[in-house]
Amino acid sequence: MSINGVGANTRLAVQSLVDMRRQFGDLQRQLGTGQKSETYAGLGLGRGVSVGLRSQLSAISAFSDTITNVGMRIDLQQSALGRIAKLSDEIKGAALKSTTMTNAEGIFVQKGATNALGEIVGLLNTRAGERYLFSGRATDQPAVANVNAILDGAAGQDGLRQVIDERRLADLGSDGRGRLVVSAPAPTTVALAEDAASSPYGFKISGISSDTAAITVSGPSGSPAGVRIDVAANPAPGSEVRIALTLPDGTVETVKLTATASQTPGPGEFTIGATAADTATSLQAALGSSLGALADTALTAASAMAAGNDFFASNPPLRVDGPPFETATAAVADTAGRTVKWYTGEDSSDPARASATARIDNSVTISYGARADEDALRRTLQNVAVLAAVPFSADDPNATTRSVALNSRAGAALGASSASGSIASIQAELAGAQTSIAAAKERHQQTGSMVSEMLAGIEGVTTEETAVKLLALQTRLQASLQTTSMLYQINLVNML
Repeated sequence: MSINGVGANTRLAVQSLVDMRRQFGDLQRQLGTGQKSETYAGLGLGRGVSVGLRSQLSAISAFSDTITNVGMRIDLQQSALGRIAKLSDEIKGAALKSTTMTNAEGIFVQKGATNALGEIVGLLNTRAGERYLFSGRATDQPAVANVNAILDGAAGQDGLRQVIDERRLADLGSDGRGRLVVSAPAPTTVALAEDAASSPYGFKISGISSDTAAITVSGPSGSPAGVRIDVAANPAPGSEVRIALTLPDGTVETVKLTATASQTPGPGEFTIGATAADTATSLQAALGSSLGALADTALTAASAMAAGNDFFASNPPLRVDGPPFETATAAVADTAGRTVKWYTGEDSSDPARASATARIDNSVTISYGARADEDALRRTLQNVAVLAAVPFSADDPNATTRSVALNSRAGAALGASSASGSIASIQAELAGAQTSIAAAKERHQQTGSMVSEMLAGIEGVTTEETAVKLLALQTRLQASLQTTSMLYQINLVNML
């Protein structure tokens, strides 16, 4: 009988022990990490599915990061817009508070507008990180110039106050009567005419009427437009002549001239004289005085509103073709850069919302851009700035009337609707983007949860199952090691 060596026969047993030891170590790793394999190769047939699921999770993570960033920006935009709308309402309420404002109240409104202007400028220059939110695509620069530059100019350029002052001179004219010429072509005739045809400045005669047969009127007609007042006979006290005048901001004021028997006529009154010629002379004087008073109040206020439009709504800004400004007959575009550019963001004609877009899902893209020169924002800034720019003096007897005229116009403009939208409409558009973000976020959370579960089923292991396998393998390994150890100790003596 032949006896073979133990080593030759146990080579396979030793390899089996090595394999079990490797499997034991792998099970220990699985128990510690919860992962089936450290490489895709170890996943077997599931590796292709695993790669696809991880790609999907990566895309969801990227969309989630975009949603977080964009959501924060839109939240800041909504906060700024809400505050601007509230400031607009507050200034509107103060401006329209009363039609009998005192000088002090007018100055109070101006100071309130100045403070609101500073806050609005700051809100329009809101940033999220290094990104300006109301500059369109020009995210690296502020949306609007600072308040001092807007009102008073900077670096040799003129601000709003200078534009308003030049326009005021052009609208009032050399004699302060709103560019209207009062004359007497005949002893019993008074004529009123615009000083130049096609001029954008001063009063524009839009109508005339008389409630007495003693005074006949005609016009407006001719170029430049004019009217005639003929005093055929002395009118009765209380008779009226009314002249309708269109102002630079499009509003209409009426000059009412009332006949009186008093030799000391009040504002807007003319004395009935001994003759028709005397009455015409008194009417001419009353007309000139009424035009001067209306020019210093309502026309000045309307001029400031029109100048605000020249400064804010025109690109480039419109300036009076002067000096001399009092006799100017045209507005010219400031292509030479003499005027401060209040809006410093992106200048583009495409929709503001399209200036910033983000993909928040494979098939969903939202638009959330904004520009400070959008009509709704521009009108708010413009009207508050005009209120802040026009000075009032407590020593000026016409300051109260002028203040009421300006405040009523600016207040109405702040509350006016526009075909191009309102601050609320901008908020609504952004709210639509927020709704899309919320829906996409919920979808990503649900999809991510399902994908993660599927991935865990492919790549992961259960603690209980792995522990059982590990314990079973440990028992087998221990028994194999003991058996192998005993075999290695066998020799001929022990066997016999």
